Amino acid sequence: MNSARIKSVQAFEILDSRGKPTIKVAVHLDNDLTAEACVPSGASTGDLEAVELRDGDIKRFNGQGVTKAVKNVQDYISPAIAGMNVFDQTRIDEQMIALDGTPNKAKLGANAILGASLAVARAASMQAGLPLYQYLGGVNATLLPVPMMNVLNGGKHADNNVDFQEYMIVPAGASTFSEALQWSTETFQALKAIVHKHGYSTGVGDEGGFAPNLKSNTEPLDLILEAIKSAGFEAGKDIFIALDPAASEFYDDGFYHFSKSDGSKKSSKEMIDLFTSWLDAYPIISLEDGWSEHDSAGWKAATQALGKRVQLVGDDNFVTNPKIIQKAIDDGIANSALIKLNQIGTVTESFRAVETALKAGYTCVCSHRSGETEDTFLADFTVATGAGQIKTGSLCRSERVAKYNRLLAIENQLGSSARFLGRNAFLLSGGNEGILVSSSKKL
Repeated sequence: MNSARIKSVQAFEILDSRGKPTIKVAVHLDNDLTAEACVPSGASTGDLEAVELRDGDIKRFNGQGVTKAVKNVQDYISPAIAGMNVFDQTRIDEQMIALDGTPNKAKLGANAILGASLAVARAASMQAGLPLYQYLGGVNATLLPVPMMNVLNGGKHADNNVDFQEYMIVPAGASTFSEALQWSTETFQALKAIVHKHGYSTGVGDEGGFAPNLKSNTEPLDLILEAIKSAGFEAGKDIFIALDPAASEFYDDGFYHFSKSDGSKKSSKEMIDLFTSWLDAYPIISLEDGWSEHDSAGWKAATQALGKRVQLVGDDNFVTNPKIIQKAIDDGIANSALIKLNQIGTVTESFRAVETALKAGYTCVCSHRSGETEDTFLADFTVATGAGQIKTGSLCRSERVAKYNRLLAIENQLGSSARFLGRNAFLLSGGNEGILVSSSKKL
């Protein structure tokens, strides 16, 4: 493996899947090799996420431009890491963190730092002559993830009357990734026909799921069950359901306000009761952000009540921060961590977040953002970490499908070495089988 050094780093403004500006970064090596990476952006964000630097100039992109981040890459990051060995990912990331000097990357911008971090990793893999997943994860990077497909949208991701943000299908009964993708695509197409049959709009939200006005927050679950059956699969055996209510978005004054649907409000305990009843009625295998990031007591009570029945994924309250994840582990909150590279801002810190969670027996779900690009780094990163689960949107919109297509290519490249855990990806370490028992009902 011949070493190479960073010659310069450039950046420019591009558009994400919502038509908002984001940043693309190119790393140039001293042997003329160049690698690029694009940075995603979230709509539903945790308060403690690393800061995404925006220009604030209302006359340009309504203040959402990223020319300041672009300038920071070229004026500060490039000279700071020029001359460094491209294989020194950790040292390069730590150099950028130190250069920023803030706890949340507010000075240079997490978008600027992450763009450089991703591009460095990609350049190193190209220099090494290895696929990105293998360069990052080594020879044991052979695990393809179980996908969570967002098929019905609400909350901040859709202009409708559904309070909860994501209703997903999980083909955990499949034996391979390609089979899982096939099953999900067939179910998604069946759902489109069913949504149309019920007289609803088949327009899609930010992540490609359908976003009709519905009668309640439970109607999406019923439509999904109908679609699974229509596609020829069995709910709770072949295909399961996952939820991301994004509860922080409708939490205020100690209550959860269902302002988009029926105008009711619920306490933390009532949210636990609600999800308990849903677990009794539907094959739900994963529940993300069911309580607010500002409701630690609710999260802890929920974990005690439901932690052996369902995967409880921390997102807004974890923000891919290893220190925050460790504190939540110590406090007995959740049993799974969502991993979003742009929540923390470097490849190195993202790996540490995964390691922290897995070491404690938590599961991990690697995730896209609602504002995505055509970049497929997430797919390789998920295989590299061995996380075993991925959220990257629905079965339409090219910025989502690009990740699935990349995973198909990785599966094909791995051949007989490719592994797929299916339902076992949701087992917590230590032999906890409660999630599978709870989610295996046949409806």
